[in-house]
Amino acid sequence: MNPKLKDKSTDRLFEAILLLETIEECYRFFEDLGTVAEIKAFAQRFEVAGMLMDKKTYKEIHSKTGASEATISRVNRALFYGADGYKLILERMKEREKDKGEEAEKNK
Repeated sequence: MNPKLKDKSTDRLFEAILLLETIEECYRFFEDLGTVAEIKAFAQRFEVAGMLMDKKTYKEIHSKTGASEATISRVNRALFYGADGYKLILERMKEREKDKGEEAEKNK
């Protein structure tokens, strides 16, 4: 974890985020917290991270997301040399999707 990032204010922000319970609550909170452009930039980076994890090429990623090569490269660097935050969440999301698929099969 980057010590330059950690402080009481950031801890409080992250604690608040952890209290969000629905996607609707997330939209409401983040709309108040940041600009549309900031939220879209985070969303784009997260989509880029998922595509990089799925071994998509920079060209494929740019074509689908519109992300610049610099943004794709920054996300790629974070995936390989960062704090493993992208990997942690993307793996959890894949596991959740797998579980939902298995549950749907059981309920057929």
